[in-house]
Amino acid sequence: MNNNSFDDTNNLSSRLKRYGSVSLGVGEVAAKVMWQRLFNTNDGDLPQAKIITEVLGNLKGPAMKIAQMLATIPDAIPAEYVQEFLSLQADAPAMGWPFVRRRMQSELGPDWQQRFKSFEQLAMAAASLGQVHKAVSLEGQDLACKLQYPNMAAIMDADLNQLKGLLSIYKVSSGAIDTDNIFQEIKQRLSEELSYLAEADNIDHYRRIFALDTSSAPTHNDGFSNQVFTNFTLYNAHNPLIHIPQVDRRLTTEHLLTMQFLPGTRIKDAQDRPVEFRHQLARNLFVSWYYPLYHFGVVHGDPHLGNYTINQDASINLYDFGCIRYFDHQFVQGIFELYQGLRHNRQDQIVHAYELWGFTNLNFELLETLNLWARLFYDPILDDCIRPLQADNRGHHGRNVAATVYQKLQSLGGVRPPREFVFMDRATVGIGSACMQVKAELNWHQLFCDIVKGSSFEKYLT
Repeated sequence: MNNNSFDDTNNLSSRLKRYGSVSLGVGEVAAKVMWQRLFNTNDGDLPQAKIITEVLGNLKGPAMKIAQMLATIPDAIPAEYVQEFLSLQADAPAMGWPFVRRRMQSELGPDWQQRFKSFEQLAMAAASLGQVHKAVSLEGQDLACKLQYPNMAAIMDADLNQLKGLLSIYKVSSGAIDTDNIFQEIKQRLSEELSYLAEADNIDHYRRIFALDTSSAPTHNDGFSNQVFTNFTLYNAHNPLIHIPQVDRRLTTEHLLTMQFLPGTRIKDAQDRPVEFRHQLARNLFVSWYYPLYHFGVVHGDPHLGNYTINQDASINLYDFGCIRYFDHQFVQGIFELYQGLRHNRQDQIVHAYELWGFTNLNFELLETLNLWARLFYDPILDDCIRPLQADNRGHHGRNVAATVYQKLQSLGGVRPPREFVFMDRATVGIGSACMQVKAELNWHQLFCDIVKGSSFEKYLT
């Protein structure tokens, strides 16, 4: 391939350039915050969280993605930042056609256009790591081509170093959460997102899990069952509830991912649909995240609303498999130990669950605080009745619980969450938010039990 136009190595010049861009933004924030303090204007004219959001929103690359990640990781950042960071849009100004033409040539060679029946010059979407173009294969299939921006490894390195500094400041100032594991987990997951070949493997894995590709059995970690989704009671093999695009390996490289184009509408467009539609949609969302976790120890770690669309039959299209988290059997066992411990009020089993997850120095007060947070997630699947995920379906209760937990952890000297918690919590919060957005009221306990049946954890349902 001709790669002389773009160098995707982690080079010094790209890192220095990025440090300059991010540092300028941080400097702008510092100046405005100082203005607030000197002239006592911190009353809404220049709120700090909004300033930082504006700075990050103007940066193309991982900085914006990191901010979105932090907003969906419980207690990683102050509550006032969460809503601002969640408002960041994945869409950014797309690179022009000369850039695309050179970039595609570097990935597929000088004759790259001859490998498509058509390729749209204007990007259909532009995000933090790359942009997506619609195309048509020589066989006539609609395609989505995700093209990564150049020098992303260097840009990622610069942004992660800035993140490390910001998290260190938050760790010292708050004292509630030790952010070291949060940083390490974000760093590893983001680094994995740079490989589109790895993402293609993740897509194929998920297609096998949901029986959309039966050419081979899905791989799984030791201790997990190998039951495929065709045996699940809510699944109709002729009318899938979850659609996952098929990768075109002939047109995929480390920095170009070409896959089947799946049209759909945004999830927020379902808010005014009939209640039966919204409830089926919520079931499909719940299944798409938790069936792979309970049966194969894997979870889609990016619950951003832009990563799925919906169809007229309430089935969902699931996209963006760059951020996939694999768990060992012990971690998933902890989920069920805590479920059963809370359900039957068994303190020894609750302690065992936290120990399986790697929590240390547990005492009564810390256990009580952790249980407050755990019940926020577990209550819907503990209650064998039809109910919303949260009482008001708006998340107010969750934010109140999070604030209480945060204050208690501060008074107890803080806690260091295991690395695995970062994206497990993130996925839980994200799917919960989507289900609340469509105002779903289901028997979550029964849905949970249906999903777990046939897995190696079915014994915990008794």
